[in-house]
Amino acid sequence: MTRSTRFFEIIQMLRRASAPMTAAQMAETLEVTKRTIYRDIASLQASGLPIDGEAGVGYILRAGYDLPPIMLDEEEREAIVVGLALLGRTGDQALEKAAVRASAKIADAAAATPGLPETFRVSEWNQIPAGALSPADARRYIREETELQITYRDEAGRCTDRCIHPIALIYYIDVVVLVAWCVLRDGLRHFRLDRVQAVKPTYGAFHTSGEALRRIWQSEDPSP
Repeated sequence: MTRSTRFFEIIQMLRRASAPMTAAQMAETLEVTKRTIYRDIASLQASGLPIDGEAGVGYILRAGYDLPPIMLDEEEREAIVVGLALLGRTGDQALEKAAVRASAKIADAAAATPGLPETFRVSEWNQIPAGALSPADARRYIREETELQITYRDEAGRCTDRCIHPIALIYYIDVVVLVAWCVLRDGLRHFRLDRVQAVKPTYGAFHTSGEALRRIWQSEDPSP
């Protein structure tokens, strides 16, 4: 999460809070340290944001401050909220937490209570097994274009060491698949995350080529 994104999240939490929020509460939600929250609050206060409070007591956002509303019609809101709820099927806990935050923002904009409308129910059931590479880490490596060294177990149980350039994730109901350029095979391959036995970033030469590899992948398999 970038610093500017944290600032926005902190503002949103303080806007929704009915009582002072402590740095510990915000740090747990954003998965950062309390020291990071203290620095962020100080920066926001220095920029003129009306935040009152202090370390150990809690913080509030003074009345009168607001953000521009999100203009969504009813069906647009329902589509987004149902889609966010479906993330529970992916087994990606980081995305699920992000979905909760996003749902709260949509609810704020619509002046409604967070969560699904009463007319909807979305099952969060999944049977996706875990591997050495989590979906959250895989997404981060894709964003950062980080080369990886992995140990991969195939369907027959054979293990091989691979150097890969991750470019995309495919979420199925029972498995998450990583699309990557495999240096060993000199081509694009699909790797089930639950079969990744070990992973280590190598930070090799991969930057700026992710988008080109994604275009190749889409041209070869436009409907994965």
